[in-house]
Amino acid sequence: MTAGKIISVSELNVEILLNSTPVKKRDVLYVDEGGRRRRFEVAEVDGSIAAAVPFDSVFGLKKGMEVKKEEEGLSVEYSDQILGRVFDSYGSLIDGTVIEHPAKKSVYREPLRLSDVEINGEILWTGIKVLDFFAPMQKGFKMGLLGGAGVGKTVVIKELINNVYKGFGSNSVFIGVGERSREGKELYDEMKEGGLMDKISMVFGQMGENSMSRSKAVFSGLTVAEYLRDEKKQDVLLFIDNIYRFVQASSEISADMNRMPIENGYPSDLETMVSEIEERINSTENGSITSFQAIYIPADDITDEAVQAITQHLDGQVVLSRKVAEKGLYPAVDVFNTRSSMIDVEKVGERHYRLVEQVLQYLTRYQELEEIIAVLGIEELSQEDKLIFYRSRKLRNYFTQPMSVAAHFNGIPGEYVDIQDVLKDVEDILAGVYDDMDEGSFYMTGKCNGR
Repeated sequence: MTAGKIISVSELNVEILLNSTPVKKRDVLYVDEGGRRRRFEVAEVDGSIAAAVPFDSVFGLKKGMEVKKEEEGLSVEYSDQILGRVFDSYGSLIDGTVIEHPAKKSVYREPLRLSDVEINGEILWTGIKVLDFFAPMQKGFKMGLLGGAGVGKTVVIKELINNVYKGFGSNSVFIGVGERSREGKELYDEMKEGGLMDKISMVFGQMGENSMSRSKAVFSGLTVAEYLRDEKKQDVLLFIDNIYRFVQASSEISADMNRMPIENGYPSDLETMVSEIEERINSTENGSITSFQAIYIPADDITDEAVQAITQHLDGQVVLSRKVAEKGLYPAVDVFNTRSSMIDVEKVGERHYRLVEQVLQYLTRYQELEEIIAVLGIEELSQEDKLIFYRSRKLRNYFTQPMSVAAHFNGIPGEYVDIQDVLKDVEDILAGVYDDMDEGSFYMTGKCNGR
């Protein structure tokens, strides 16, 4: 169906003079050029002029080219065939496989109605001690994951995928937005080696691709996750790495459209844009989408408008620290900056809440004692401070854990640890039950009660 003709071309904006064919925002238009279909998505319609964002390079496009309209807009596979597959931002397979009899669905949908949202979902225990103790999650939670390269983020993600599948028989979705292609390939290879690819679906809009690709990966990935939640009635784990890159890509498109930005160059509809994504990540009575969202902090400025727009939707954050990793403590979680709204007496109970408070007090005092010992030596400490010092070192080691997905690297079998075992172990360490044991006995172990 002919929709009009191109009247101008720029890197992120193809302007089209429309004919009588009805065209609206988010329709997909295309030009057949050089035996290849060049597609764009309509971003604005002003009278008879449509501004559209190209899916890839605009090289070869020129004024006067005839533009046609696709029957369907941007869509992605919506069937059981999504598992074990790798898609690009536009729903095309990039792993060399082929889907027979595809069943696609639009990547855009309305957020759940208020009456459909289930906010009292059960707690989603991961079997990872440090996460379940300091930052427990509820089904449907949105958790920020902060951490640079080399701190074990991929291992934590893989273990979460592994453990959630074991505990619930559910599957996962990974969305790579604006990160290095090499990292995406590494994750794919590691998931394949670990035998986890049949439990996951991946969508990538990588760093080297244009702004359109980086901005649409999240929509395609969310649609895949919604299939597992709504059609398969599963509790899905969703990973977005990196959600800030989605905002960045959308800002680049907005700038090319000559829209008036707010401070730092972000689009004026920043909060609406982020909300459209975040409001789709929710629980229903049939299933849930629980998300881990990696967030880049530009110039280490936590007050950045985009960061604030994202974090206001989150229920907590897990911070992976290089300083912790350098001590050989994995998962390398900075417990002082890790938080969850579930750490509440009414949600996790009095016992869990008080233990978290007590452990943080011990570890805070431990940091102070380290400085004293560096100057005066351990013999100058009081007996009470010596107990705090040694018990804190046991606690610090206790929250390390062998991961199932890393077993073929280090030869240590992974362990899934029940939260009740964690609480009992922490109580016993604080009460001095293990005072006669060496702190090394607590390093890279599962549960310790009963030893």
